[in-house]
Amino acid sequence: MDFLELMKERYSCRSFSDKEVDKEKVEKILEAAKVAPTARNFQPQRILVLNEKKSLEKLGACTQYGWNAPVIMILFYDKSVSYKRDKYDNKEFGDIDISIVTTQMMLEAQSLGLGTTWIGAFDPEKLIEVFEVPENLVPVAILPIGYPSKDAKPSKLHFERNDISDFVYWNKF
Repeated sequence: MDFLELMKERYSCRSFSDKEVDKEKVEKILEAAKVAPTARNFQPQRILVLNEKKSLEKLGACTQYGWNAPVIMILFYDKSVSYKRDKYDNKEFGDIDISIVTTQMMLEAQSLGLGTTWIGAFDPEKLIEVFEVPENLVPVAILPIGYPSKDAKPSKLHFERNDISDFVYWNKF
């Protein structure tokens, strides 16, 4: 499949079947995280994979979302490793790196016939407490992964896109 078509077909899946995800597919998604570009190649991504019922249930204390996906990954960056633009303004690039990593993971999942959605609505302090997260890790995203249920479909907003001329400027604003 053409890469642009893959990106167009991918949508935020909010309804998963109860079918288990093969470990090989999970490993391919993690490989996509491994090869993702990061600022200065510092690779600050840290990923907690939840695939056991007991671990998945704990997530309910941190977010109302998850849609009973059989695999959920929590993505963090290690602030002791992430690049900071210290020569200029000390901007932290951890969020940017995790955004790149998560996007590549979502696209790999799509290529494997799996659904995903990016969850940003969670209580970071509760998540840190519940999962005993080391203090150098910053939670950024929760990524449920699984086979879309039979009734899964893109939201109406998925198809609403601005025209390229609404956000692209050539040589000046």
